[in-house]
Amino acid sequence: MGKDSQAVIELLNHALAESGLSQAAFATALRTSAPRLSTYRSGKTKPTAQFVLRAGRIAHALQRAREYRIMTAPATATAIREASDEDRAWRMLLQGRDHLRLLLGRHDGSEAAWEAAPGPTGQAGFDTLLAILTAHEFEAAGEEPPEWSKVEALSDPWVPEHPFLEPDEIIEQTPDYLARANIFVPARDLVTA
Repeated sequence: MGKDSQAVIELLNHALAESGLSQAAFATALRTSAPRLSTYRSGKTKPTAQFVLRAGRIAHALQRAREYRIMTAPATATAIREASDEDRAWRMLLQGRDHLRLLLGRHDGSEAAWEAAPGPTGQAGFDTLLAILTAHEFEAAGEEPPEWSKVEALSDPWVPEHPFLEPDEIIEQTPDYLARANIFVPARDLVTA
């Protein structure tokens, strides 16, 4: 194996370690499969230079987010999936979104932690909502949204139950960017302190 191939393997191994994720979770974060990442790390297959650079940049940003104790998209999806009830899932979603805002405000590259694609939350509505909120925050900050956040609208409307609003009131109070995704949540329910 040549020196360049060995260097690529070392860079990918370092990125995996720095990411703090399992190989499978890091592969998901990079929008590839665990077997494909394994072939890159073994030298059996050569990744593109773009892939290697993206892996290093995202891994470094994930490490910084951990140091800052700030949630990433993968951590947010995991928190939603592991939530004991839907109220907790909503709190985790909004906390993750707020953490993304913090990273976007730092202007130090740490927002790349949110370029790491999350695994599934276990609910299509939350998967799509996480993607839509992420894209919205990146756009609001004047940044290009991550590829994983560019999703199709849900095929069926999702109008989560509300403690005191009727479905038609929820739909009326939903921001346009969510309604276009067939997700209906009142704007005030997206506001955090």
